[in-house]
Amino acid sequence: MTSSCRRFGHPVLLGPSVAALLLAAVGCSSTDAAPSITDPTPSAEAAAYCRALHEELPRTVAGLDRGDTGTESGLTAQWGDGAIVLRCGVPRPAKMDDPSSKAIEANGVNWMLEQPDDGGPLFTTTHRKAYVEVRLSEAYAHDASPLAAFAPAVRKTVPSAL
Repeated sequence: MTSSCRRFGHPVLLGPSVAALLLAAVGCSSTDAAPSITDPTPSAEAAAYCRALHEELPRTVAGLDRGDTGTESGLTAQWGDGAIVLRCGVPRPAKMDDPSSKAIEANGVNWMLEQPDDGGPLFTTTHRKAYVEVRLSEAYAHDASPLAAFAPAVRKTVPSAL
């Protein structure tokens, strides 16, 4: 896996162990409860990209099997009973306007990093025609491999906006 950590203007290439250390520095909350998964409400164009992505997502991520989200929308997916949750077609995060925002690159896909108060890290794709969000539980907060696992499917189905 090739990763880079960057602010939105200055990429710095990092090796996998350094990327893991970056994630470790983010910090974690003390709870690891399964997140509630709600469907986003994307535009028709973004929803089409998301449904194509849904078909390409891996069956296993970080050793966890893909599970049922309770929705047939094709906009959400989870692995390990919510340890890893993907939502496609989410709104553009306001934090993307912050020039000090941090991001990493995993296998050719850029992800902005946020650390919500209510759980593990939240990553959202940047420079794509649909925003893909991945929330990791605390157990996977120090592991960038889920982002690398999603990269081929994202690159194949959600075009670059650049």
